[in-house]
Amino acid sequence: MSDREILPFNLPMLTGREFTYIREAIDSGQLAGNGGFTRRCHDWLRSTLGVPGVLLTHSCTAALEMAALLLDLGPGDEVIMPSFTFVSTANAFVLRGATPVFVDIRPDTLNLDERLIEDAITPRTRAIVPVHYAGVGCDMDAIMAIADRHGLLVIEDAAQGLLASYRGRPLGSLGHLGALSFHETKNVTCGEGGALAIRASRFLERAEVLWEKGTDRSRFFRGEVDRYTWVDVGSSFLPGELAAAFLYAQLEEAAAITAERLHLWQAYYDACAPLETLGVRRPVVPGDVTHNAHLFALVLPAGTPREQVLAELNRHGVNAVFHYVPLHQSPAGRRFGRAAGPLPVTEDRAARLIRLPLWAGMNREAPADVARLLAGLLNRIRPAGGTT
Repeated sequence: MSDREILPFNLPMLTGREFTYIREAIDSGQLAGNGGFTRRCHDWLRSTLGVPGVLLTHSCTAALEMAALLLDLGPGDEVIMPSFTFVSTANAFVLRGATPVFVDIRPDTLNLDERLIEDAITPRTRAIVPVHYAGVGCDMDAIMAIADRHGLLVIEDAAQGLLASYRGRPLGSLGHLGALSFHETKNVTCGEGGALAIRASRFLERAEVLWEKGTDRSRFFRGEVDRYTWVDVGSSFLPGELAAAFLYAQLEEAAAITAERLHLWQAYYDACAPLETLGVRRPVVPGDVTHNAHLFALVLPAGTPREQVLAELNRHGVNAVFHYVPLHQSPAGRRFGRAAGPLPVTEDRAARLIRLPLWAGMNREAPADVARLLAGLLNRIRPAGGTT
């Protein structure tokens, strides 16, 4: 690639029906949330996830905040989660006064290390929040078994997990609650959006109230009460119908979008195989997981100047980026949370990981081109004796 050619890190894919559906929403006369397109999205998500309830939200952050409200979390409560995640995973619980307790990740999948969870449990622990990094499922059987033993609730942060599965079950449907994202960077998008998936039926009625600003408005529109009023805490979690219309066009093509991404992900995986001789670590997908090609990340050899690698890739037109700064090392993480012991894998992988451009519609030759470019860079700058 020349310096003038730019391969963006991400570009959302348009299916061709987004504007048609937006026009339909406008013509319907209802632009506020919970209209016809919201209901279509709910039906699609309930059917796909196999859960009794789904509520669209204006972000995955909002879905996590709803989950924290449903659990009635407050000061003194603790929630176990990885430090290698986006800030929303922690913020949703900090807003209720709860304390995030950070546990290390596995060196293979970069997911919450299920072997370390029980040592982090205290009498104040209320919930576990596994994050399915890159659309690769956590060991949910082990996590749910731990939760059952200790009487804890599980909230899946499945922001990256739509149409991925663990042992044949959709991510977002395995915990008591699950949060999904439709942000612009996700496989399926409406710019900003999310959803709360509800598997535990006991949360269904109250979730609907929280979603409707703490009122029983939904019951009123179903004819179950003669007026609606304020009955609980809540907030304005609904997205508008224009966002729902855009999202429904994406959901209709979600399988095709995922298939295209999987093809590009596999092309990257194959093209990057020679990099392992240089100490690069390719993604790991366990055999009991079906991923969705949300992202393609590599772990550079120890001692490699990552910022130099990223700068060189970008100078050659490849918009590669790093990922999370561990939450336990952040100013707010130190203030509001605590680490459950050392987190060496989190700190190591966060310092060495790079993400390569991947989006549906990307040139299918791009993965091989990027791999060749990266190999040339690493051969010039790789450290002596670097390890994975």
